[in-house]
Formats: sequence, C-alpha cells, structure tokens
Amino acid sequence: MERQQPGAQVHTIPPFFDDESRILILGSFPSIKSREVGFFYGHPRNRYWQVIAAVTGYGPLETIPQKRKFLAEKHIAMWDTIASCTITGSSDSSIKDVVPNDLSLILESADIRQIFCNGTASYDLYRKYIRPMTGRDAIKLPSTSPANAAWSLERLIEAWQIVVPYLEG
Repeated sequence: MERQQPGAQVHTIPPFFDDESRILILGSFPSIKSREVGFFYGHPRNRYWQVIAAVTGYGPLETIPQKRKFLAEKHIAMWDTIASCTITGSSDSSIKDVVPNDLSLILESADIRQIFCNGTASYDLYRKYIRPMTGRDAIKLPSTSPANAAWSLERLIEAWQIVVPYLEG
C-alpha cells in the first residue's frame, strides 16, 4: 500500500495533448506510483487504461509509449486539476492547500469539445478552482481508482461510453 507522510507535492507530469485533441480527461493529482513512472495512472490496479481502451475499441495498453500513441490517435488530452497540494500518500480525501493547474495552454491550443473528470475529487476541484477561469462545464465520470471498489470494471466501461461521441468526426 502506498504510504507517505503528508507534505507539499508538486505535479511533475506535463499535460498530454496536441492540436487535434478533442476531449480532455482530468484526474485530481497523480498517485505516488504515477509520479514515480512519470505518466498518468501508473498504478497497476488503476483501471483507467483498461476502461479507456475498452470504450474506444483499442487493444491492451501496457507501456507508456503505447499509451502516448493511443492518446494521440484517439485525440485524447490528459492532465490533472491540481498543480500542487498537500497530500498524504495518494489519498484524494487528504488533499489540502490546492493550487490548480492552468488549463489555458490546452484549451487555447486544441479544439477540446468536452472536459471530463475522472472521479468526484477531480470534478469537485475542477468546479471550485478551474471552472471559474474557463467558464466551461465538465462531466463527472466514476473514478477508475482501485479505491472505487463499488464500481466493477464492466460498470465503469458502460459509464465511460459517454466520451465516445466527442471523439468521433
């Protein structure tokens, strides 16, 4: 289990996007494991990569280069709502002292049709800190975190189907 004393943490993973990105998927803040590997959803028990591959009809995504290629091909931008915060381990419920990320670089460079938040923490943080700056609503998706054990992989895949129409055309 990931454990770390509470402390100020700075987001070190750059946003992933290009000028063809159509949707932006935001997490809250990278887990310890994601910060270690230097890319989004790095914990092997997080179901994000399984879910997003399933809803887009893509094969397994195991390596960071495969994930980067997939995101570019499917026009998916990724980042997090928080630039820095105080956090204990990887627990969203422990987040304090939030400094939000500035999404303007992505929103001014890409034709983002919709912003999605992976989980309640990301959504609540987006609404509190970022929506006032962007003026854009986000859609809350159920968290792919292993902490969200109430949602089976099948239920997550069904709920996340909502992203598909924004990727088409």
